[in-house]
Amino acid sequence: MLAVASMKEGRRVTWFPSYGAEMRGGTANCTVIISDEMIGSPVVLTPDILVVMNKASFEKFQPSLKRKGLFFYDSSLILKHSARRDITPVPVPATQIASSAGNTKSANMVMLGALVARTKILHESSVLGLFDETRRQDTVMNTNRQSIIRGMAYVEDQEG
Repeated sequence: MLAVASMKEGRRVTWFPSYGAEMRGGTANCTVIISDEMIGSPVVLTPDILVVMNKASFEKFQPSLKRKGLFFYDSSLILKHSARRDITPVPVPATQIASSAGNTKSANMVMLGALVARTKILHESSVLGLFDETRRQDTVMNTNRQSIIRGMAYVEDQEG
């Protein structure tokens, strides 16, 4: 969704998912690059922003985050962490918020909303507008949309 919404805004985008045997609860990952300029490679060694949804991903990917980078993490699942002091942690209780929206599987949508609200990397309407463009309108789609909105609201409440 991040990549598609970025393209809708006319940005240059690469999307490089990595799913393997780890897909069910391990350290599967996806790199998304959003730029106003040509992108030379989909490989990112030191990301500006890191989003982790579980402790295993935290331990594997947090050391590569750029100095002064934003570190979004699901504080519902990662209770204790030793984040570096040279990064900005952004704790979001994504699983808890998703559960209150009706489906813990939408925790990633909560995190997407939090990311958009905190970074302003995209317009909120670009992300939410993706739901209007699909013919599929069901409970899952509505839950995902509401989860993004709740993620945005959570960050706005924390900053406000």
